[in-house]
Amino acid sequence: MIREDLHVHTVFCDGKNTPGEMAEAALSLGMTTLGFSGHSHTPIDESYCMSREGTLQYREEVRRLKEKYKGRLRILCGIEMDYFADDDPENYDYVIGSVHYVLSDGVYYSVDHTPESFLRACSEGFGGDPYALCEAYYALLGDVVRKTRADIVGHFDLVTKFQEKKPLFSEEHPRYRAAWQKALSALLPTGAAFEINTGAMSRGWRSSPYPASPILKAIREGGGRLLLSSDSHSSSTLLYAFDRYEELL
Repeated sequence: MIREDLHVHTVFCDGKNTPGEMAEAALSLGMTTLGFSGHSHTPIDESYCMSREGTLQYREEVRRLKEKYKGRLRILCGIEMDYFADDDPENYDYVIGSVHYVLSDGVYYSVDHTPESFLRACSEGFGGDPYALCEAYYALLGDVVRKTRADIVGHFDLVTKFQEKKPLFSEEHPRYRAAWQKALSALLPTGAAFEINTGAMSRGWRSSPYPASPILKAIREGGGRLLLSSDSHSSSTLLYAFDRYEELL
């Protein structure tokens, strides 16, 4: 059984539990490695991410926990670095590179906040064309490793978060396929790993993990590396559905 989880959030950003509570939960699950990956400070939207001061406190707290749990639980200090973040990746054990926003005419739009905000982004920023929004998203994603120096590419097809319950476009559309294929072609040579991310499942939006099966197949055919991650925002969702997807991995 896989007992490592590297995509984990705490109260330092938009998580529900303290790092200490997450570490205790990890121990109770028999985990071997717990990687904290707080949302990096992102000046375009400070509502969900760590503040600059909070970032320093986060790193100090994880350092303390590393010592406290030494020999019982391997703890890593990572960061989920948004494309538009202003933190320094050199401060962390590893970096998850993610895209949570698209930019149109000087306005930043979230792609994963709510179905309503996604629809508004499509309407206001992309003339009602969801494929133009997806193309903008994947253009940024294809550059995310260069921009953030990421070791791991976060939730590859995040723009599909609401598709099962609030579909807005077809994932079979040629423009959509071409957009993700172009991003993947740019990312595969970097050597970064790709998540099988169960976070939208634990939050009730999806019945399967990111990325969708055609993308996952293309990653493997392209020689890409994969890892399971829960994108956990609470202690109750560490290793979420890993038992179901370990065989897939």
